[in-house]
Amino acid sequence: MEEPPPDVALGDRSEEEVLAAVLPAFAAVPGVLVGPGDDAAVLDLSPGPVVATTDSMVRGQDWVDAWSTARDVAAKCLTQNLADLAAMGATPTSLLVSIAADPATPLAWLVDFAVELGSRAAARRVGVVGGDLSSASVGTIVVAVTALGRLDGRDPVCRGGAAAGDVVAVRGSLGRSAAGLLLLQRDGAGPDPAYPDLVAAHLRPEAPVVDGVVAADAGATAMIDVSDGLLRDADRVGRASGVLVDLERARLEPFVAALRGAVGDEAALECVLAGGEEHSLLAMFPGPDDVPTGWAVLGTVREGRGVAVDGVVTAPRGWDHFAG
Repeated sequence: MEEPPPDVALGDRSEEEVLAAVLPAFAAVPGVLVGPGDDAAVLDLSPGPVVATTDSMVRGQDWVDAWSTARDVAAKCLTQNLADLAAMGATPTSLLVSIAADPATPLAWLVDFAVELGSRAAARRVGVVGGDLSSASVGTIVVAVTALGRLDGRDPVCRGGAAAGDVVAVRGSLGRSAAGLLLLQRDGAGPDPAYPDLVAAHLRPEAPVVDGVVAADAGATAMIDVSDGLLRDADRVGRASGVLVDLERARLEPFVAALRGAVGDEAALECVLAGGEEHSLLAMFPGPDDVPTGWAVLGTVREGRGVAVDGVVTAPRGWDHFAG
């Protein structure tokens, strides 16, 4: 793709010219009969239910330009949507992307966003099949992604299926994104060169997308994407299922230990318990023999309601879009 000059803003081009600069970033994938450029996309989906989710990101609220490039924003947008599909036991198939931006936004920002989103989606055989482009007030950029997935004959794995006696396990990391955010906030001006992996975990989080299907096939009774913090998301499963999700502090220790050197002991524990935007998968399985390879057991499900640590019921902590 030809990159636009850095001094060209969205408002310097017509909508058609902007789309002409962006749409080549989105590769065709199987199952897309009509892709971007028409009034709507036409998809050839497998028989059975379609899983749908949507997430939005707002400049200044979900990212700041001092830390995040357009490519970082695209990577995070993709991950948070695919993780939601994975948490239902679904395989992602396609995306709809809507962007509202200040006309003064550089066209190069939008092209970089599209190239990163398109390449990452294509690597997972996910099609970017359409969306919307709109102007917005001064300084505003809002990105909204709707993702679709297929279940391939499986039942969806919801939050409300856990039962007392189940084993609690996680696939992926805990606390790394939150630790990366702490490092960025401490430095103020940019990433800490001493811990680039943690900063990258916040700017461009990865999700174990294929493991959602693995968990579903292994008989997972409940599952959730850890997007708002382990305690908060475990509490959501507990309340939806009418059970107590009891986490064991000793089993969380390896995750805490991995962060101590970067953020200190107290902050490391808080990152693991309450850190958001991790996008790992938290699932419950009928017994220890049902936990797939690569998943880390964190505790058990007991009679009660909500979330606990070592048997002590704990108030959920983590990200809340309105309460902070």
